[in-house]
Amino acid sequence: MFSLQGMNALVTGASGGIGSAIAYALAKQGARLALSGSNAEKLRVFREQLISDVGSPETGDHVAITCNLSDSAEVDNLIPAAVDTLGGVDILVNNAGITRDGLAMRMKDEDWQAVIGVNLEAAFRLMRASARPMMKGRFGRIINITSVVGHTGNPGQMNYCAAKAGLTGMTKSFAQEVASRGITANCVAPGFIRTDMTSALDEKQTDAINAKIPAGKMGEGEDIGAAVAFLASREAGYITGETIHVNGGMAML
Repeated sequence: MFSLQGMNALVTGASGGIGSAIAYALAKQGARLALSGSNAEKLRVFREQLISDVGSPETGDHVAITCNLSDSAEVDNLIPAAVDTLGGVDILVNNAGITRDGLAMRMKDEDWQAVIGVNLEAAFRLMRASARPMMKGRFGRIINITSVVGHTGNPGQMNYCAAKAGLTGMTKSFAQEVASRGITANCVAPGFIRTDMTSALDEKQTDAINAKIPAGKMGEGEDIGAAVAFLASREAGYITGETIHVNGGMAML
């Protein structure tokens, strides 16, 4: 069940904490991956580690494709590069994102534009580019990684929350446009997940966060990877335009 054998997947931000967990989850189910990120060396190291840990599918090795998501020309070339390298893209996971936090009255225009550009516009461009090859194959799975704060808001993150909320609305619109072609589009919204960023918190800060989570702890990257792998599967073909919240009950939306 939930086998991704014979499928090709493109994952952005693949060498990061949540991105790497998503990549592992898809690879373990048999998908061949195009791993994308802005740091070529990190991608190379992660690709080698993934192949060492999981192996490669029969269709070929996983590949790494460097892409700066703040550069629209590079973004527009990413789907064609993945199609050329893998032979097609069945699964697109828009995971990459950046933050430029600050209170609204002090937020610089460039900080607003940078976050919207990477977190929202790049995802739109990749969804648009993936539509044609997916429609041709009459199959596709698009999973956008949003955030609980895109639904609840968060002080000091107006740009980030706007981008994540925009992803949710954009996903619903796209889902309606392509549903008749066998393509689904959904979101996974993480809550607090243990990553390098959260590991920098001290014990007091961690305890305060965990106290707000009914599950009593932060999630793991594998929790997000499992949700993505399910939505990427053939069995999830009747689920579209939805958001799966993975937050330990912190916000029951």
